[in-house]
Amino acid sequence: MSDGKMLEAPAHRVAPVQTPSKPKQMHYPFWFGGSASCFAAGVTHPLDLVKVCGGFPSETVRLQTRAPDAPRTMIGTFGHIVKNTGFTGLYSGLSAALLRQITYSTTRFGIYEELKSRFATPSEAGAAPSMLTLVGMACASGFIGGIAGNPADVMNVRMQSDAALPPAQRRNYRHAFHGLVQMTKTEGFGSLFRGVWPNSTRAILMTASQLASYDTFKRMCIEKAGMADNLGTHFTASFMAGFVATTVCSPVDVIKTRIMSASPAESRGHTIAGLLRDICRKEGLAWTFRGWVPSFIRLGPHTIATFLFLEEHKKLYRKMKAL
Repeated sequence: MSDGKMLEAPAHRVAPVQTPSKPKQMHYPFWFGGSASCFAAGVTHPLDLVKVCGGFPSETVRLQTRAPDAPRTMIGTFGHIVKNTGFTGLYSGLSAALLRQITYSTTRFGIYEELKSRFATPSEAGAAPSMLTLVGMACASGFIGGIAGNPADVMNVRMQSDAALPPAQRRNYRHAFHGLVQMTKTEGFGSLFRGVWPNSTRAILMTASQLASYDTFKRMCIEKAGMADNLGTHFTASFMAGFVATTVCSPVDVIKTRIMSASPAESRGHTIAGLLRDICRKEGLAWTFRGWVPSFIRLGPHTIATFLFLEEHKKLYRKMKAL
């Protein structure tokens, strides 16, 4: 007691209540998807020309564009490639395939991952973005990616189907950039965007059915099946995503391939509606899934390899950032 006044004990300070911070989505480099797709293309490119199905090869592009007198069996198609172009023919068009992944896949994966990191961050309650949200983001990124990758996609289709043409009709592009220059000189700049609308439509369907379904299947494997976030889960989710993507994209893939592989004379005066009418009249509805099996045998391994490489990219990135 001092000067007749009682000293009061200082009141205890109440610590402020801390609200849990909102979890942040990991932000990966934009180019990871394109890099992973290039690695996958290097591994699976021979399957673009020769698909091994129980030991019997086939070709998606040639199955979709073959002439009536072309080899109709898988063994015959394989023999035709090796006989006319040799073993190196299995890697025909590799430069175009890589250029396509650098443009198309980098764009669609990059935009999709960017949108996820910005607008699909898990909420404070931990709720992950819905399937509908992922599909919407995938559609937007696929559309832009389809436009960005169209010139390389035209090159990819042409260089793959070139060996199936008679020698007099072959374009004989030395590599993708040579083909782009030749197309621009002989057919005009607009030829680089031939089939851009069916290609963009396919890119929308592919990205939505591939990327969005992979994220959904991966979440189901972890949350519903109790699987760990490891190689087995990544393989399972990517396998199912490849199956979904092949089924959804098959009809558009056939149309896109035929438009892109057509010569200027063949494509002159033909609209997409006219092409659909002609195909349905000549082949019925069976054309929609023509070449589905070889398409899946290519797209399945490519999808698996892409996501496995992508997950490894992310894993190494997290290690580098000590996360």
